[in-house]
Amino acid sequence: MWKIGVDEAGRGPVIGPLVVCAVALPIDQYDLLKSVGVKDSKFLTKKKRKELIEWFYQNSKTKSWHYKLIICHPERIDSSSNQQGLNVLETELFAEAINGLPEEVKQSVEILNDACDVKPKRFTDRIANQLKSWPWENSTMTSEHKADENDPFVGIASILAKEKRDECIEEISGILGFSVGSGYPSDPNTKKILPKLLENEPHPQLRWSWATVEREWKKLHDKELPKRNKPPKSQSTLF
Repeated sequence: MWKIGVDEAGRGPVIGPLVVCAVALPIDQYDLLKSVGVKDSKFLTKKKRKELIEWFYQNSKTKSWHYKLIICHPERIDSSSNQQGLNVLETELFAEAINGLPEEVKQSVEILNDACDVKPKRFTDRIANQLKSWPWENSTMTSEHKADENDPFVGIASILAKEKRDECIEEISGILGFSVGSGYPSDPNTKKILPKLLENEPHPQLRWSWATVEREWKKLHDKELPKRNKPPKSQSTLF
């Protein structure tokens, strides 16, 4: 019997991607995950997250542990926010992550998603409609609020997603030549550099559909924020 846990990182930031991770492990690994301290990434230090990620990757080489990371860039986020909304986009990303796992885990499996919708069942149904060949044999799927806090399978997915987004933010900072902070609107470092990313036109790593970007743009330029072109179907690099 398998257990798949799915979570995201980076829903709220004004800069950088949204990352979704799905992990699949034998269901009997529950106690092991708990014993090493797996929990929601928000409750862990960066040092502890890195230790757990290294531990997970090492074990995935010798055990039947699988994972799939999906990086959703700002262009796609803006396109979805302006049309169907962020909650619907997240169901697409969750489904892409689950579909990206190997076929061996797609039977006799329990899937648990960290619900991003106020209605968890609606979130589950939207994901199910996008899974290949669903329903799978002897399998169930549910979504719960705070699943990343309450279930270690979703917890380890949250850790992998958080660390991947942090890596993306570090790469963005490295390319720009200055730190963009965490990318969250409340971060003083992010607030400080936002005008730099709006000098001529909104930077491609900004989420143009965010109110924070629109307000800052109008303050700097006294005109409407330009519309972003439709995103490419796929993108493998940050720029």
